Amino acid sequence: MELVSICPDEKLSARSANNAELSPDPLDELIDFMAAASNNVIEEPIRDLVAVRAAQMSRYASCLDMHVRQARSHGEDELRLHHLVGWRDSSLFGPRERSALAWTEILTERPGEAVPQGIYNDVRTQFSVREILDLSLVVMAVNCWNRLHAGLGSVPNFAPQEELEPWPIRASS
Repeated sequence: MELVSICPDEKLSARSANNAELSPDPLDELIDFMAAASNNVIEEPIRDLVAVRAAQMSRYASCLDMHVRQARSHGEDELRLHHLVGWRDSSLFGPRERSALAWTEILTERPGEAVPQGIYNDVRTQFSVREILDLSLVVMAVNCWNRLHAGLGSVPNFAPQEELEPWPIRASS
């Protein structure tokens, strides 16, 4: 199985062009992890908001573009996507979405540090323990890809919406 692209709307730079060939098994496993993390008990609109917010925080344009396009294709409202960066001050997000966004931010900002008990308790009012685990896996997967792209120097190649395929993509060999 050959890895075509880490994100469907970008080509890899010379710095990262051979990574799929150099280490295909771990990258295949990472794609499988992202697919599994995206297929869980958390509802799709929240998964989309979480992916966009984590991508905003990473400041990696290509993944941000991909996740915004994906959210829009799933029916997310354009105004809510514009308000996402300032979600705390917006009335467009409900309590469950706010908890998910707070959880996304704390896991993205503080990797490796314990989440303060108060934040966990607030999130726990909206999500079951299972849902918190699944939400955490979505955040981890998005952050993993963002960090991988940043480190490898992937270069965005923004394609029109109609040219994009669902992510993650693999081509058979």
